[in-house]
Amino acid sequence: MKFRVKDMDIATGGTLVVILNIKDAHKLDLRSGDRILVKNSHHQVTCILDISESKKAVPEGAIGLMEEVLDRLRVRKGTIVEVKFTGKPESVKHIRDKLYGKHLSYEELYHIIDDITHDRLTDIEKTYFVAAGFINGWNIEEIVDMTRAMVETGQKIKFPGLILDKHCIGGVPGNRTTMLVIPIIAAAGFTIPKTSSRAITSPAGTADTMECLAKVEMSEKKIKNVVKKHKACIVHGGSMNLAPADDKIIDVEHPLSIDAEGQLLASVMAKKYSVSANHVLIDIPMGKQVKVKNWNQAKHLRKMFKLIGKRLGMNVKVIVTDGSQPIGKGIGPLLEAMDVLYVLRGAPLAPPDLRKKALFMAGTLLEMTGKYKKGQGSQVAREILDSGKAYQKMEQIISAQGKQKKLKLGEYTHLVKCTKIGRVQAIDNEVIAKIARIAGAPDDKGAGLYLHKKVHDSVKNGDCLYDVYAENKFKLDLAKEFIKKNKGYLIS
Repeated sequence: MKFRVKDMDIATGGTLVVILNIKDAHKLDLRSGDRILVKNSHHQVTCILDISESKKAVPEGAIGLMEEVLDRLRVRKGTIVEVKFTGKPESVKHIRDKLYGKHLSYEELYHIIDDITHDRLTDIEKTYFVAAGFINGWNIEEIVDMTRAMVETGQKIKFPGLILDKHCIGGVPGNRTTMLVIPIIAAAGFTIPKTSSRAITSPAGTADTMECLAKVEMSEKKIKNVVKKHKACIVHGGSMNLAPADDKIIDVEHPLSIDAEGQLLASVMAKKYSVSANHVLIDIPMGKQVKVKNWNQAKHLRKMFKLIGKRLGMNVKVIVTDGSQPIGKGIGPLLEAMDVLYVLRGAPLAPPDLRKKALFMAGTLLEMTGKYKKGQGSQVAREILDSGKAYQKMEQIISAQGKQKKLKLGEYTHLVKCTKIGRVQAIDNEVIAKIARIAGAPDDKGAGLYLHKKVHDSVKNGDCLYDVYAENKFKLDLAKEFIKKNKGYLIS
């Protein structure tokens, strides 16, 4: 049956959705959620059907196309397209099997991941896939197969020779070690192409912070040129279509804060595998308000990362670090970028904890290459940082990626003061991150917090605990209201 295209002027964010009038749907015996094949003379795409009960929204004889479908079919308003019923993807059966506890094969996982990548599944079907893995778990074979499927259904960038990489599983505000480790490693002569993420629930991701200094949305060709010339890059992985199913799965996990272990492992390793990394350092922060809360969880996760790495031909080393409080002083894109530059320049304002952790990680990566003995890596990393070579390398990377105009901190500020004498016993990572986000981070690059006091610091009445920065008064007032309920500091 043929229909005339109506442009709904709505984007779904990925899922391929079309709309038929209820009378046309009844004629074709179609229901909401059914799959239909929509095609013209040049292109065809399988879409998920929605139904309009209003002829004003979609009249009889018309088919409403969301922006994603219009783009795939390359059609305009008024074009005639043909519609045919098609069954649900085979992957839906595999998701149902997993819900019943079946172990899935590579082919079955590939079907699911490929359909997620190409937006052939509804949000409900993707949610059941996430829930099935969360409830029944994934064995090591499934995780390795899922990792391979994520890589094979996306883009890959091949770099020759010894390729280093690092990843932190997240949860700690201000943990911007990547932007220090990468220039140190590159200055030492090793290749380390870093694809990073944007913030999901944190005040800044590495890509958000690097974007304050340089462009991070780049083509594969540009990335290869930058890496060939300077041994490194720090770019947004999302723009590269590397393991694209990963981001779509994360979108489903996010509303319920579900982070199934198998999908976390596959997610991390797929991103590394897709850029040819063969020596990978994994940072697992441990603390009350991060993903890994105790040593038993940390040791288990460390074992799993190493097992998967071995199956994929990667040399993986896992370190467990302190995740009990924010790292550095700045929380928010520009404030975190300032911390990084302070460390690279050896400035008095450089946060010692950020510097110390970055040197430890860079030293560990250097030793993983086999070129340095145990204990020698940190010394070499320190020499590179203190000599200014790391800062020079960072300047080269920034210039090659495209230097950004200098940004300013939010002009609306609020000082949060201590109201008693004592010592900082704890800082709540979740509360600190929440305040920074309410203030506008990461969308407002100049928004966030600057911490003056850390755990174990002594404080007295009137001391400033942290400054809040916002780019408009409304967001600052929202942050101030939240702070009245919880400052995020435990003092006694």
